[in-house]
Amino acid sequence: MTGETNLKTLLKNMTPVLNEGDYVYCTTTSLNNINTDDIIAFFKEQEAITVILKKETADKLSLEYSYVAAWITLTIHSSLEATGLTAAFATALAKENISCNVVAAYYHDHIFVAKKDAEKAMEALKKLSE
Repeated sequence: MTGETNLKTLLKNMTPVLNEGDYVYCTTTSLNNINTDDIIAFFKEQEAITVILKKETADKLSLEYSYVAAWITLTIHSSLEATGLTAAFATALAKENISCNVVAAYYHDHIFVAKKDAEKAMEALKKLSE
């Protein structure tokens, strides 16, 4: 199954879910000391490896972070080839002065917003799907 590509269908059925917990972005030069089961996502960049972890995991590992986020999952299976979904929800959030950091995985899009903006972001996303 390759996922939905129709923007109207994606928006109507995206059903945002707010995952419990606080999440942080950290950088490291190695993943050797981090249990891969604890990693939400990671990306290897030239400067370092960026990892997204639960805040309590980062604290336990003494990893530095400066941004505490909430994690929202759009539960529709969106295609990696879908056009316009990220632009639509990023625009809706920007209108509410909410920045978002997006991770597109195979099945779903995941949005990280500042923890303080979580409920406001959920409202904006639900309104967008109406």
